[in-house]
Amino acid sequence: MSTKPKVLLIATLDTKAVEAKYVRDNLEAQGVEVLHMDPSIRRSVKPGAEITPEEVAGAAGKTIQDVRDLGHEGKCQAVMMEGAAKLALALHAKTPLSGIIGIGGSMGSSLVSTVMQAMPYGLPKVLVSTMASGFTQPFVGAKDITMFNPVCDIAGINSITGDVYRNAAIAVAAMAKHYEPKKASDKPIIAMGTLGTIDRCTVRVRKSLEDKGYEVLVFHTLGTGGQALDQIVSERDVIAVIESSVVEHNDFLNNGLCSAGPNRSKAALAKGIPVVIAPGNADFMVSGPPEMAERQFPGKRYHIHNKALTAVRTEKEELTRLAQHLAGLVKEGKSPVSVLVPLQGFSHHDSPEGHLHDSSLCPVFYNAAKEAMPASVKVESFDCHLNDEAFADAIVQEVLELIKARNNN
Repeated sequence: MSTKPKVLLIATLDTKAVEAKYVRDNLEAQGVEVLHMDPSIRRSVKPGAEITPEEVAGAAGKTIQDVRDLGHEGKCQAVMMEGAAKLALALHAKTPLSGIIGIGGSMGSSLVSTVMQAMPYGLPKVLVSTMASGFTQPFVGAKDITMFNPVCDIAGINSITGDVYRNAAIAVAAMAKHYEPKKASDKPIIAMGTLGTIDRCTVRVRKSLEDKGYEVLVFHTLGTGGQALDQIVSERDVIAVIESSVVEHNDFLNNGLCSAGPNRSKAALAKGIPVVIAPGNADFMVSGPPEMAERQFPGKRYHIHNKALTAVRTEKEELTRLAQHLAGLVKEGKSPVSVLVPLQGFSHHDSPEGHLHDSSLCPVFYNAAKEAMPASVKVESFDCHLNDEAFADAIVQEVLELIKARNNN
């Protein structure tokens, strides 16, 4: 049996045989063992890959002819996605992989990324995709996937794509050689959301909890960050969640850029995990460049964060709706929940040093939350700013009390 690191190559031989061979040759030149999965639909190439289209379809309970007879590319693709993910997971369980690399246009990238998203965090994942310079969120999702842009179409090897394929192969081979699966931490895990605008609070909370023996996973709440937080909560034994950055909820309600969708925060609430909610970043919604923000939110106050992002000030209507939305999520869940509200500002933007400061609006959220939250939920106000040490310490104390109460039940 080979002791070389094993890399799974996913590429269709019916349309990308030349590129697949080139990537394989480069991987093998780097000293890794290659296992090629071919999820082709149009035809089977023989001799072909180690994992054939027939096997991929079979893992989904179909024959390859059944798949072809569907006569619809989306339906065919769905079957092959299911089979490919099942085979990859089974292969990894039996003969552990040290990396995955895939090649594809929009269709191939959908299949390859589905497989990659099913694999563990930390396992090297490289996708060479024509979608890499466009809308990448559906392909990366909440997983640690690296995308390479081939620049040209995936249509043979030329002076540009040849370098990209080679670089991608070298990258995943190098990572595979040094891949060491990490054992789960023996420390109890707490998940927390943040943005740079509440960094002072986040850092103090994290360090305080780490000093008490917890592992704190902090997520950047710009859409995919919150989705990753929820996925980790679903997959791992997380004992508490600190929802200290609610901008993703705001953006879901107001069509901002950082929406994480309607299911954001439901994972913890459905599992009954203790949750502490603080309205960090409730003071703004996220839009694009200033001209986009002005069209999307006419008449609003805003701050140009950078050339791509604009923070748009929330007012009474948005803050009330946010509190009601969060209360609705809490009512659907099973978790013990506490809501802590600082009355002097919700982020750096909403501070005397910021550009959207309006502490008169903080009580609006507090009063709306007090009214909308279930009677069992503690809703407490604090006469300080969210980034003040006193508020960070209050979060730490509250999450520890909720954990203790749950452990005693």
